[in-house]
Amino acid sequence: MRTQTNKPKNQQGMALLISLVFLLLLTLIGISSMQNATLQEKMAGSVTLRNQSFQLAEATLRMGESAVQLPAYTLAVCGTTAQCAPPVESATVSGAGLNSSSGVNWVAAGGGFYGVQNIGTTLTAVNVPSNTSATLYRITAVGIVGNNVRSVVESIYAKY
Repeated sequence: MRTQTNKPKNQQGMALLISLVFLLLLTLIGISSMQNATLQEKMAGSVTLRNQSFQLAEATLRMGESAVQLPAYTLAVCGTTAQCAPPVESATVSGAGLNSSSGVNWVAAGGGFYGVQNIGTTLTAVNVPSNTSATLYRITAVGIVGNNVRSVVESIYAKY
């Protein structure tokens, strides 16, 4: 014959309590993992938008360089030191047209904008034959994706 022993009263419900503690820990780990995944998704989206705006700015820069390469392209030399400086409005430009302070005419192209400045001539430009005068153009391009992601790139183009 088999006898059954009863557990002491202080052990009753201990398995339930331990199970609930483990369940609480697993829930906290799950919530933390979901928050981490959400944060990583936002960061990946931000990197994607930044890359898109940079690629757009690069494409717009190439359009500006192509315009300068045309044989008939001419532009007056910037009149003042302030007008020869990189255009500060590139951080805020949102439409095509002439900026009165920098003298840059912003051109809408491919979802972005580019502006060209004639910054003068030189005899020491890179990849230009010796004793040949080259006109230097600064081309500033802005790529804008969405409402707040902006990339600005510049190049100096020597035309001889």
